[in-house]
Amino acid sequence: MSTIDLTPLYRTMVGFDRMASMIDSASRLDGTQGYPPYNIERVADDAFAIEIAVAGFAEDDLEIETKDNLLTVAGKKSGDEDGEARQFLHRGIAERGFLRRFQLADHVIVTGASLQNGMLRVDLVRELPEAKKPRKIEIGSTAGKKSKPKLIQGDKVSAA
Repeated sequence: MSTIDLTPLYRTMVGFDRMASMIDSASRLDGTQGYPPYNIERVADDAFAIEIAVAGFAEDDLEIETKDNLLTVAGKKSGDEDGEARQFLHRGIAERGFLRRFQLADHVIVTGASLQNGMLRVDLVRELPEAKKPRKIEIGSTAGKKSKPKLIQGDKVSAA
């Protein structure tokens, strides 16, 4: 895997250092880019789902964790439960351990996960805090009198 030096971006970009850091860290997150395969789906305007093909893994073999806008999905296959050695003529299902990381945008949280037919589905939703939501401000006439502007949020009108 080739490495990319993003140092020139830091010198020429003002205020975008976080973006350059994210690009830099994303380039080294996964050493195994192809395993396991996954899909990212937009379910609704503010809802997403990540589907990961985890054939051969049970719920106890998988671990899902979020920390600092980083979703980590890890799989570690436990030993054979039946205790007897299996003889494979062909082994096409990898069943090897994996670690897959996804950088989440601000205010995106994991709402649940499910495992069905070898597909792990992680549901995500973007919940914007009330302070970050757009708000409308009523334009009032202040020519003859000095009054406080009114804020309009949804169906409520209040003095600012």
